[in-house]
Order: sequence, then C-alpha cells, then structure tokens
Amino acid sequence: MKQKERVHLNGGEMLFRVAAALSFLLCIATLGAMAADLVVSGGGRIGWQFLTGVSSRLPDRAGVLPALAGTVWVTGVAMIVALPLGVGAAVYLEELCRRGRLSRILEIFISNLAGVPAILFGMVGLQIFVRWCGLGRTVIAGALTMALVVLPLIILVSREAIRAVPRDIREASLALGASKMQTIWYQVIPAALPGILTGAILGVCRIIGEAAPLLALGALTYLTKTPTGLNSPFTTLPIQIFNWISRPQIGFHRNAAAAIIVLLFLLFLLNVTAIIIRARSQSSR
Repeated sequence: MKQKERVHLNGGEMLFRVAAALSFLLCIATLGAMAADLVVSGGGRIGWQFLTGVSSRLPDRAGVLPALAGTVWVTGVAMIVALPLGVGAAVYLEELCRRGRLSRILEIFISNLAGVPAILFGMVGLQIFVRWCGLGRTVIAGALTMALVVLPLIILVSREAIRAVPRDIREASLALGASKMQTIWYQVIPAALPGILTGAILGVCRIIGEAAPLLALGALTYLTKTPTGLNSPFTTLPIQIFNWISRPQIGFHRNAAAAIIVLLFLLFLLNVTAIIIRARSQSSR
C-alpha cells in the first residue's frame, strides 16, 4: 500500500515537472516569436538616421530622437521625485509610524493606489499639474504625473525590503549608542538597498512602458524638436509607437517595430545598470 502511494506521489511530481517545463517553453517560444517578428519587421529600419531623425510625414525619413529624449527626460525626472518620496514614506511607515488605525488605513490606501489604472493618474495630472499649477503639457508635468503612477509601487517594495532587515541589526546599533535616526540611516537603509533598487527598477520599467497617462495629459504625437528642459513639450517612445501603429502605411508599421526594439534595448540597458549597482552594494556590505 505504501509502495503504491509512493509511486502515485512520484507520478504526480513528474506530471508537475512536465507541466512546469511546458509552461516555461511556451513562454520562451512566445517571446521568441514576438522578438523574431519585431526583428523581421523593424530590424532593417534601425540605423543612425532612424535614431537621430525627428518626426516626419514620410516613413522613410521619420526617426525617434525626440521620443527617445523625451523618454529619458520624463523617466529621469520622475524617478528623482518618486524614489526619495517613496523610500521616505516606506521608512516612516515601517520604522517611525506607530502601529494603529492610522497606519492600517495608510497601508490599505497605498495598496489600493498601486492597483489604480494608470489612465486615472493621467487625468489627475491633467487637472492638477497642467490646469491648476499652470505647468502646461511639458516635461515637468509629465514627469510629476508618472511619479504619481510609480510612487505606490516604490513604497510597497521599499517597505518589504526594510521589513526584511533583521531586527538584530537595529538592536545592536541601538545598544552601541546610536540614535533611532542614525540606525535607520546607517544600518537599515544600506541593508535594504538591494530591495529598494529592485523597486526602482520596477518603477523605471513602468514609466518607460506607459503611454495612457501621458496621452491623457496631452503629450504630443508629432514633434520635430528634442526637449531641452523641464518646460519643453515632449513625446515618448510608447506614444510615438502608438502614433505610428495607428497609421495605415506599412512604412510606419515598420517604424513602430523598430521603435519597440529601441524601447526594449533601453529597458535592458537600464535593468543591467541597476543590477550592477545592486550587486556592488551587496558586495560592499
């Protein structure tokens, strides 16, 4: 009887492994097919002229430089705003805020904000930053809107990273005479830095891939100049891709495929950079 149960368990384990392997292969095959289609459709368009060109009504002359520069501007400014605010809020909620009704309400509020559709943040940014603050449809308005989009995500991930720091580190620091703030600044945050950087990576990836909030904000879809400052009009790669893919000409569809390849390469480059920084921070501990 025991032998039959053991055979049954082994068979179930084998079935689970086969199902997991098939799921993995299906995902890899799907991604591979998508990547191959992108390379076939848009690989021939990628070149110096495409990377340094501006918007044009002729697909062979159109380029992604304004959209690429706008993506870098919006992402950089948004993370400069969102990362310190997110980490500070996470430190307050996890280390300084007393456990009570207020902290539970804040936790529920932040968790719900993380699941709000991004288009709603675009409408909020349109009303607050564009109309009330008078910033216009500029880089700073788009960056602040995207900072709102990723702020709940950064707070949640940073809180988990801070919570994972062993309590022994805090107690040892306090026992040696360090204050609460010194313990947080010199012990807790450095120990949680790899997890915080993971949240930053996720935030960057979401900002780069979002188009709906910026479309609601009124970002341009046709731009012949690159942004030169916070008050410049802008577009981003997802908006440019959306603009090209909605046109009937096959040439613009190829441009959209090439722009997707550029976007994926930018994401890969930023992720590799963040992973290297995270690995160095772990090795220095």
